[in-house]
Amino acid sequence: MHRHAMTRRGMLKAGAAALAAGFVKPSFAADPLKIGLILPLTGPFASTGRQIEAACRLYMRNNGDSVVGRKVELIVKDDTGVAPETTKRIAQELVVQENVNVLAGFGLTPLALAAAPIATQSKTPMIVMAAATSIITSKSPYIVRTGFTLPQVTWPIAEWAPKNKIKTAVTLVTDYAPGLDAEKTFVSRFTGAGGKVLESVRVPLRNPDYAPFLQRAKDARPDALFVFVPSGEGSAVMKQFSDRGLKEAGVRMIGTGDVVDDDLLESMGDVAVGVVTSFHYSAAHDSPENKAYVDAFMKTNKFRPNFHSVGGYDGMHAIYEAMKKAGANPDGDKLVDAMKGMKWTSPRGPMTIDPATRDPIQTVYIRRVEMVEGKPWSIEFEKFENVKDPGI
Repeated sequence: MHRHAMTRRGMLKAGAAALAAGFVKPSFAADPLKIGLILPLTGPFASTGRQIEAACRLYMRNNGDSVVGRKVELIVKDDTGVAPETTKRIAQELVVQENVNVLAGFGLTPLALAAAPIATQSKTPMIVMAAATSIITSKSPYIVRTGFTLPQVTWPIAEWAPKNKIKTAVTLVTDYAPGLDAEKTFVSRFTGAGGKVLESVRVPLRNPDYAPFLQRAKDARPDALFVFVPSGEGSAVMKQFSDRGLKEAGVRMIGTGDVVDDDLLESMGDVAVGVVTSFHYSAAHDSPENKAYVDAFMKTNKFRPNFHSVGGYDGMHAIYEAMKKAGANPDGDKLVDAMKGMKWTSPRGPMTIDPATRDPIQTVYIRRVEMVEGKPWSIEFEKFENVKDPGI
């Protein structure tokens, strides 16, 4: 069945829903632009979904709920963040039953990979706002990423460390594709810059207890521990890093910014102070665009925006601007083509969609957690501009 075709039963259901809402869409009105937003709204990665949904809705408040004459409709679905088959089923239902024009969201890599064939088969643009394994965009020509890749944000800290009195390191990463990307990139760049990796430790994805892994790192006596864990896990790592006395033993914590996720950083308190990370976004980023973004986000949601939020916000920007460029009724190919090479100033800084890979090209910042007016923030002090995904 063609993806835009509708069965008689589907027509009856749609009609009943419209009547229940007290409104029947006139036949001459433009169809809404439907965006199927698949996010982890429950389960261990619910903070990711909460951040992205809030940012998408903020973008619509700031820029209107219609584009080129078409009403924008967000259809939000919870995939729980841990079951690829659930994500795949939801993506299929959104395409076949809801007739969405765009799929978006995707909190973790296995979920994005599960949905990729659906995007390809139906020629539906798929905006990956969070999942960060390097290979994702290669799995469908309809995938455009507005978040980041792990290799992209890892190599700057790997090259910064040996220049800043870190000669030996242990890596601790979550044992799934993004973690393996981070480990491989860090080891390659750190050793290439003259550093030595003493041990590489991998933690199961659903592991709640980091203590034994941190003890292994402490026993190796490195200058620093490089950490990658998914968004939401940083608090547990930080607490157990403190409890195990690694800092007192002279081990510095470095990593990608996931470990000091802005969504959790305030609750971490003093134990996070001094942690140095490389990342593409901090809520403390000093620009007019980010100040306006953070102020509006916090006023609306009462919590601090994090890096996943800007993936969602910029994903909506890419959709809106592509619609303006491609016209009111583009097919999937035209919409994706309109995103290739797109440039704008994001709350994170300069942003470009690489026309060759459909991945973001952006600035990666070196940041240190500091107390500002009694609250911890990741304060940027160095930057690497126009960073592409380097691949691994």
